[in-house]
Amino acid sequence: MQRVDAPEILDSQDCPAEEVAAALRTLDRINRWFGGVFTTQKMVERVSWATGEKHLSLLEVAAGSGKVPEIVAQRLARRGIKVEVTLLDRQRSHLPANEDSVENFTSKTPRSRRVAGDALALPFPAEAFDLVSCNLFAHHLNREALSQFVKEGLRVCRQALLINDLIRHPLHLALVYASYPIMGSHVAWLDGLTSVRRAYVQSEMRDMIASALGQNGLPQTEISRHYLFRMGIIVWRNASGVARNAP
Repeated sequence: MQRVDAPEILDSQDCPAEEVAAALRTLDRINRWFGGVFTTQKMVERVSWATGEKHLSLLEVAAGSGKVPEIVAQRLARRGIKVEVTLLDRQRSHLPANEDSVENFTSKTPRSRRVAGDALALPFPAEAFDLVSCNLFAHHLNREALSQFVKEGLRVCRQALLINDLIRHPLHLALVYASYPIMGSHVAWLDGLTSVRRAYVQSEMRDMIASALGQNGLPQTEISRHYLFRMGIIVWRNASGVARNAP
């Protein structure tokens, strides 16, 4: 199945506010039911285990409603891992209300929780967060933009960049077609079809990340496959996590 890149409706400034809200609610359900929350949770747990850190700050890029990191933080709190979440999205209308000013991010201890900003030019100083994470964002990027995002994510994080995304597959596309009765949002359904077509496979992501990082990229990257055509990618900022095997 060849990758087909095409714009998604939610990326448009012209999508009506009520359609945006309905689509984001549908995406939240999809992430809860079909592996999105689980994939991010497993990656954060992996970093915590590898580094020994039980208190992590996380920047969620292209965050939308922010439900995925919010649920992950709630679940991990019950396991003794505290995750402080900051949300960033280019579209102010996608974020929860009362996004905060970028001016609050002048130190390595972020105080704000919501920011409108560019994922390819993150408005934060180096090493501002332990983790930089994204969910259902990487497939929106071409090779050059993905390379820039990886570099920006590694600049801003102290530990690792986490990428949670779809896997392109004919069966995955068929499942999205069949999901229309339960979607609850025509926009989310159409964007879902587009997303699967423009998603990457694991080998493509590995090659692009390695190219972005240079010759030493591959040992710094872990790619795992999760429930219902999800992939989780951990790009370590240094070798501290790579040296330890996953539990």
